[in-house]
Amino acid sequence: MRYLMIVKATPQSESGQFPPEAATMFAEMAAFNNEMIEAGVMLDAAGLKPSSAGKRVRFEGRGKTIVTDGPFAETKELIAGYWVIQCKDMGEALSWARRVPFHEGEVELRPFHEPEDFQGLASDEVIAQEQAWRDEQMRNAPKTPA
Repeated sequence: MRYLMIVKATPQSESGQFPPEAATMFAEMAAFNNEMIEAGVMLDAAGLKPSSAGKRVRFEGRGKTIVTDGPFAETKELIAGYWVIQCKDMGEALSWARRVPFHEGEVELRPFHEPEDFQGLASDEVIAQEQAWRDEQMRNAPKTPA
């Protein structure tokens, strides 16, 4: 099962500034990421620029959109980065989340809907296509260097 580990934004990440200990932080993060890749767990990961670099698109009826430029209020509800991981269950995903090399901060762990979750709601063809996309993502996921 796939899980999204969401890194919650902080006032510092929203300011676009890296902390003084950034070199150490990046080295620890690289080691953690490499460990997850070697374990076959990490499918994708990235840090995000501050919300000031982003836009929100709100939908109000079919075809009507409202675009709002960042920055956005409520830092505690913003995302600063993420990992997509593949684990056998929430317990395994939680064990990886607990090992994130943060001194402070918060990570939210959420399971993805998988194609089989839509049995009876979507056609077998749509579910098969979704599974094919997922399989393709797995084939393209980072691999441990030889």
